[in-house]
Amino acid sequence: MKDFSRRSFIKIAGGAAAASAVGFPAILNAAGSKKVVVVGGGVGGATAAKYIRMGDSSIDVTLIEPNTEYYTCFMSNEVLGGNREMSSIRVGYNGLRAHGVNVVHDMVTTIDGGKVMTAGGKTFEYDRCVVAPGISFKNNIEGYDEAAMEKMPHAWKAGAQTVNLRKQLTAMKDGDVFVIAPPPNPFRCPPGPYERVCQVAGYFKKHKPKSKVLILDKKDKFSKMGLFTQAFDRHYKGLIEFVPAKDSGGGVVSVDAGANTLKLGNGETVKAGVANVIPAQQAGTVALKNGLAPDGWCPIDGKTFESTLKPNVHVIGDASIASPLPKSGYAANSEAKVCAAAIVDLLNGREPGAPSLVNTCYSVVADGDGISVAMVYDLKDGKLSKVKGSGGLTPKDSSMASRAREQQYAYSWFENIKRDSWG
Repeated sequence: MKDFSRRSFIKIAGGAAAASAVGFPAILNAAGSKKVVVVGGGVGGATAAKYIRMGDSSIDVTLIEPNTEYYTCFMSNEVLGGNREMSSIRVGYNGLRAHGVNVVHDMVTTIDGGKVMTAGGKTFEYDRCVVAPGISFKNNIEGYDEAAMEKMPHAWKAGAQTVNLRKQLTAMKDGDVFVIAPPPNPFRCPPGPYERVCQVAGYFKKHKPKSKVLILDKKDKFSKMGLFTQAFDRHYKGLIEFVPAKDSGGGVVSVDAGANTLKLGNGETVKAGVANVIPAQQAGTVALKNGLAPDGWCPIDGKTFESTLKPNVHVIGDASIASPLPKSGYAANSEAKVCAAAIVDLLNGREPGAPSLVNTCYSVVADGDGISVAMVYDLKDGKLSKVKGSGGLTPKDSSMASRAREQQYAYSWFENIKRDSWG
């Protein structure tokens, strides 16, 4: 990695299992009832619930999540490429229960006035509430409604959509074209669209050598572009075509799911064998409906991740405006630990410490070829900022032995973050 060695980064980050540099106090058993409700059981919500209990075992923590199982977006692209089973990205909630978290499977409808209400008719009081709702989709592509999502799956929320897209890929004829329409910024990643391109191209290379991948992008540039285009040329020459927004009139503007066609901004119509349409994104529905995201995303105080719009409500993960942190699983895990430490302090009458956060985004672009970008963040003049001289990007000229280690780092991180968040 440039500017910052991997060994140094791991020492600071401590791996996925380490707490944020904010630190955690010794386990407390203070008298009195303190209640925290966590909305959403993805990586952010699960991590926050666990670490609040670890920070102060006297705090009553309830996590509300409609699904009894969660499928991670990270590594879901490998399912699409045929290199991983769905069972490997599935996690449950018994690990949180073992930490004393009360897990409730229900859908939250209302967050207001110190109370969380659910579709099942239950009400939960809180002193502090953590909202980790993930993302929902904007209606930015004409014709891409719920019915179209089944025929042209986005697979941007791992689970049934992932299974659907994988089935379509295995059933498509050799020689058909897989069309992927990546979203505009900002968007949840992982699952990364360009890692997905590599995984699907790898599947085609082995099993459908006449098929190709066509990228109809809403953007002209994207993160780790040089490394991804290197992978396209190195591993999948002739299998991948990238069409930037400037060459298509802004990418896909409408779809006809019945005909499996996509219309571009320049008027051109493209026929797909399999279409993977990924809409523009915004904060999860519960945040939108409860006044936490008036402009699509949730403004927060970077020190505690408390909403600037609703007191005693904290928003973490993809839904929060935490730039320059990306909307990634690793970032959500790090934000959750900062938030958890702050809540423990606040509920015990202490001033929260200064936060430090980390992120690494891995992409497996071929067997034996992994790439990553990493960064450390802190609070400067009240705003989240990159720490100068920290982090780095996989060098384009790194050896294949180094790339193979990157792949193994990605797999190790994956196992660690599952245990850290839900274990």
